[in-house]
Amino acid sequence: MIKPLIKLQDLRKRIYIKAKADKTWKFWGLYVHVCKPETLRAAYEMARKNKGSPEVDGETFEAIEERGLEAFLWEIRKELVNRTYLPTRAREKAIDKGNGKLRILKIPSIWDRVVQGAVKLILEPIFEPNFQEGSYGYRPRRTAHQAVYRVSGALNEGKTRVIDLDLKSYFDSIRHDILLKKIASRVADREVLRLIKLILKAGGKRGVGQGGVASPLFSNIYLTEVDAMLERAKEATRRDKYIHIEYARFADDLVVLIERHRKWDWLVPAVEKRLREELTKLGVEVNQEKTKVVNLEEGESISFLGFDFCKRKNWKGETVVVCTPRGKAKAMLKQKIREIFKQNTSQPIRRAIQQINPILSGWTNYFCVGNSSKCFWSIREWVEKKVRRHLMRSRQRRGFGWKRWSSEWIYQNLGLFNDYKIRYLHQANVSPEQ
Repeated sequence: MIKPLIKLQDLRKRIYIKAKADKTWKFWGLYVHVCKPETLRAAYEMARKNKGSPEVDGETFEAIEERGLEAFLWEIRKELVNRTYLPTRAREKAIDKGNGKLRILKIPSIWDRVVQGAVKLILEPIFEPNFQEGSYGYRPRRTAHQAVYRVSGALNEGKTRVIDLDLKSYFDSIRHDILLKKIASRVADREVLRLIKLILKAGGKRGVGQGGVASPLFSNIYLTEVDAMLERAKEATRRDKYIHIEYARFADDLVVLIERHRKWDWLVPAVEKRLREELTKLGVEVNQEKTKVVNLEEGESISFLGFDFCKRKNWKGETVVVCTPRGKAKAMLKQKIREIFKQNTSQPIRRAIQQINPILSGWTNYFCVGNSSKCFWSIREWVEKKVRRHLMRSRQRRGFGWKRWSSEWIYQNLGLFNDYKIRYLHQANVSPEQ
């Protein structure tokens, strides 16, 4: 009797259930699932959805599909099955971090993205149960908004002393031997481990390339022990239902929040010492200049995932924690929009609006939680003025044309983005279900 093929979704669910039930179980026979046409197709669709830049030789998704997607996936499968697959050199792309420094992304070819995606689809349900509650970066059904909510909630509960940890070149410092050992603790398939080693070595002797499909998963696996240490610290200091330590991590962005009462003064240096010890074991260096201990009760603030957190008085005179977009994020948005208007100086205004609308939509969708209304109002007003100036210059006039064009006409007739709604943080706190 021939057994029916297991669908990818059912396979991932079975793997997850087994991995969660027995966290010491080692999985084998995985390579055949990595090579399955269904897995490769799902990996391709994942890469297609994420778009990204073309590979080194300029290959695009459209060109692949024009030649025939099935033939493309069949060639990848043939290389994997025959064990002849070798990753190609990734294309490097520099991204401005806004502080005069650059982040180097390593963009794999579409071929390699599919292979990495297939590996991720099979490995992810194995390691997901091992990940801790405070980890949010690049995990299924977890978002940056949830991480922001966790930090805001802890601050409101009085955990206002914060260890703001900055990891120096984290992705570039990951040691392959340590990472492979961590993966091998749950994966007993030699072919899968060989494939992962090939993927890692293609980027150099150390580190995982930012921009790789599997890199976020690898980075979470690497730091899981750090999260586990913080979870143990939470339990060790728990008093009944009250916890005196909280943390949130999104990839390499980590903050630890500690109770403000003097009784817990000793926790700050103790936790910081344990963090440094765990990171030293991994060969991850702490950036001394940017790592700091902040006390919001003394008027200081922290930054996390593009938001600033501080304590201010509200309209009732009460001191509350507020969460607002960083000034740097606002400045970078304005710079992008200035560039678009500059490039379209002699073009119709609708062309500029078509280019800025997606940018405004993405920016506001990200910063739509917390106390962003004042910032949103200033951005909306600034963008509308830029549009008005463009219209007046096209007519060789000065001013903003307040009497010539109403705001309603600009938003309705020209179609300028106008959805600056705020969502309260508790609406973003949706527990991820596997």
